[in-house]
Amino acid sequence: MPRQSSEIQVSIARSGARPEPRTLVIIPAYNEEESLGRVIRQVKEAVPSADIVVINDGSTDATSEIAEGYGAIVLDLPYNLGIGSAMQTGFMFARNYGYDIAVQVDGDGQHDPHEIPELLAVLQSTDADVVIGSRYIEDRGYITPRLRRLGIVILSALISLLVRQHITDPTSGFRALNRRAIDFCAGDYPFDYPEPESVVTFRRAGLKVREIPVTMNPRYGGQSSITPLRSGYYMIKVIMAIIISLLRQRPQAVGEVYHVE
Repeated sequence: MPRQSSEIQVSIARSGARPEPRTLVIIPAYNEEESLGRVIRQVKEAVPSADIVVINDGSTDATSEIAEGYGAIVLDLPYNLGIGSAMQTGFMFARNYGYDIAVQVDGDGQHDPHEIPELLAVLQSTDADVVIGSRYIEDRGYITPRLRRLGIVILSALISLLVRQHITDPTSGFRALNRRAIDFCAGDYPFDYPEPESVVTFRRAGLKVREIPVTMNPRYGGQSSITPLRSGYYMIKVIMAIIISLLRQRPQAVGEVYHVE
């Protein structure tokens, strides 16, 4: 049972009285005590009507306590399962509690929560099932280490070829998903390298993906697990994971399926 479950029930009870879609912001977090409070506060400023769930992925610091102190719903995983499992937990929560929209925001402060309304606007005004915030559609001053940028360019070219659509930022974890995509992710979501691999599985399942330009900030605190030396290894592993996923049975989204031309 998630902590602050009474707040969830209140939100559900009120859902019939408000016309806008019920939105859940999912924040996966592993040892993000330095940044998480500020992220939650900014999410509340940006989308006051949204609920917030923090998936505490086995943190050994005060991540869970800080999330609860800032009024988020907290789901504590028993140990560190990785970003894919943390996000699938969030999607299952969104599905089970009847949310119409889910937004993924990192807990390290690199995503700007004030841009969430831009993701939601595109999701609700187009035929997109998934809207991804891209660092590379526009130059907004974000500097990617050279080796990592090269890997992203190669990965972007490969994924664009596979999905027959130009994808500029396949590693972005700043996303908004509609109910159809939520249901799909709750049942079938990559564990190891979820962001790039999920773009491929989305399109194979007939889900429509769009990108919009967003701003990426430096981390508020802590260190990224993807160091420059690990970037090349990471990209090789991602490509292998994508190839393996292509050998799996074609996934199918809930409801009508749109086939890629």
